[in-house]
Amino acid sequence: MRWPPKTDLPVSLGIVYGATETGYSRYVAIGDSQTEGLWDGNDTVGFLGFADRLAALIDSHYPGLHYANLAIRGKLVADVLHEQLPPALAMRPDLITVCVGMNDVIQPGNSFGRALANLDRMHAALAESAATVVTTTFPNVAQFLPLGRLVSGRLARINDAIRAAADQYGFRLVDLYDAPSMRDLDTWDVDRVHASTKGHMLFAAAAAEALNLPGSNHDWAEASGSPTRLGFRNRTYGQLRWTQEKFMPWVWRRMRGKSSADGRVPKRPRLEPVTAPSTARFVRQSGILDP
Repeated sequence: MRWPPKTDLPVSLGIVYGATETGYSRYVAIGDSQTEGLWDGNDTVGFLGFADRLAALIDSHYPGLHYANLAIRGKLVADVLHEQLPPALAMRPDLITVCVGMNDVIQPGNSFGRALANLDRMHAALAESAATVVTTTFPNVAQFLPLGRLVSGRLARINDAIRAAADQYGFRLVDLYDAPSMRDLDTWDVDRVHASTKGHMLFAAAAAEALNLPGSNHDWAEASGSPTRLGFRNRTYGQLRWTQEKFMPWVWRRMRGKSSADGRVPKRPRLEPVTAPSTARFVRQSGILDP
């Protein structure tokens, strides 16, 4: 199912195959920087991100949720398949969210076909688990990035693969690609790849709708009225800043065989109770996830 959704099915931002009656008790999030939470916070105070916000929301409706987040920035599909998926499945979760692949989309070289094959393997393994699986397509970041046209073909291919897996296996699909809210500039950090705090709130609201959580709705997809396109001068300045601050350091790391993931460990490697009431209050007070 695509956005906008068909009207003959209960729907979230993409696919919803029915509602949960009893909630969830064991939630594991896997993926890369979006699931880790960049840039909903910073390295000094820590990151929330859509998965933390979703966990707090679920716990507010179904107290007692245990939650783990194995995501690490910079990870490729192969990394998540081999490093995160086995421990995630070993925790026997009843809910898994997976968001991975953008690093493969922008990775130079000819390894993208292998990334899609690894994604298929990951989806098949997730389908064999007893968990409800929420997966997501990627927004059309090509419209913002200075080099966006160079990745638009890969973006279409990976989104098609994710949609096909959701159709085949019955995953809850969060299809962000055509949602008007994803075109708002303030949904994104200055790098135009990672979400802002607002963006993570929208992602969490979308996942809540996909899971048919109490009080969830489709408002997350609506444009806010904020700018969707910068003027020429600001756009040129932004492109130069993006190239200097984001793209060139990334190229330099890759040339040296380095990654932003090097030396990092998951922020929440084990299933633990969601015991941060201040986080739950912050989520509820955001105005986006109010039950």
